[in-house]
Amino acid sequence: MKLVPIEEKYNNYRIDAMFDCYKWDPEFVDNNTLAKYVLVLNEDEYKELVYLTEKLDLETIQAEEFLNNNLKYIKKLYLPKKLIKEIKKMKNYDKSKHIRLMRYDFHLTIDNKWQISEVNSDVPGGFAEASLLPKLAIKTLNKDYYSIDFGKILSNAISKKIKKNGTIMFVHCTSYSDDRQVMQYIGDKMRSLGYKSIYGAADHLIFKNKEAISILNNYEGKVDCIFRFTPLEWLKDIKPKTWSGYFDTITPSCNHPIAIFVQTKRFPLVWDILEQNGIKMTTWKKLLPDTKEVKDFKEGYIYKPACGRVGENISIKEACSKEEYLKIIKDVKRHPKNYIAQKKFISKPINIDNKEYHVCLGSYTVDGKQAGFYARISELPRIDSYAADIPVVIERAKK
Repeated sequence: MKLVPIEEKYNNYRIDAMFDCYKWDPEFVDNNTLAKYVLVLNEDEYKELVYLTEKLDLETIQAEEFLNNNLKYIKKLYLPKKLIKEIKKMKNYDKSKHIRLMRYDFHLTIDNKWQISEVNSDVPGGFAEASLLPKLAIKTLNKDYYSIDFGKILSNAISKKIKKNGTIMFVHCTSYSDDRQVMQYIGDKMRSLGYKSIYGAADHLIFKNKEAISILNNYEGKVDCIFRFTPLEWLKDIKPKTWSGYFDTITPSCNHPIAIFVQTKRFPLVWDILEQNGIKMTTWKKLLPDTKEVKDFKEGYIYKPACGRVGENISIKEACSKEEYLKIIKDVKRHPKNYIAQKKFISKPINIDNKEYHVCLGSYTVDGKQAGFYARISELPRIDSYAADIPVVIERAKK
């Protein structure tokens, strides 16, 4: 794994990314979030990541289906009470009817081993960055690399389960341009395949006879698929009463709310139960750092919010200001069940241009098969909203 600089072609690359690759606003608080490098994997690294990703995914799918059928075991997950009430309705879940999308976040450690920090099983993003940016990077660098077209894989998976010319509603937080660009990319992709793409918020859907109905002014009627980009735990705060029907709808979905069981960082706390019931978590145990209840905190462990996203509020001292660190610790003491304690691993940085960069390499799966990569880099060991998106390409093996 190495970084290759874009160098003098970067300005044109950035403009093309904005106008041609749905990277509309590549900044966060005036911080550039489009890397000036390309992340290059060799074919052995690529094959290893595919193998590990698909092994993880098999275990994950088995685990969530078991938990959905045995809700008595989910107490340790400490899910929001308002969600528990709705989760009990998911008895008609059939994975063959839905599109299951996940992204496992890999990190290379100082002992040259892969570790994962989490699975984004609910609403993983980075679609255009995983599909169009690598192609743009290869064109810009003019080198013999290749990439995995995540968008093509995902759109083909959707088209296999949704009737031809059907209507797909892309549900997201409509006030966020970052969310919209994710939805717009895959929505345009589906439109190119002959589907009708409509865009709305959670409260633009109602459910009748277990079917999803749009109440958008410009499109009122039945939808054939829900593509949700609003995190499931946010729904309890948004409070769209009509979404009670989402948990037992027969309308196909990407992702179905069954994703919540493994989205929470407290998922490892039920592994013993899973293994006692014949579901082996071998790959997870190999790749995820040891995870404990907050009360079992030990030296060398960090705190992570159970429902955290994009690396926020993780207590890595060297990546936090003193004020932020103390704020996290204070909240952990107040709400210990909202956090987990996880053994800290040491990320192996990549040295280039007299700087060190830490890499988070997200590996997607779609319906159980590896489907491409979305990566971010940072000069700090915590990959959060300040990190930069970087395209992932693969270097062909020399013959």
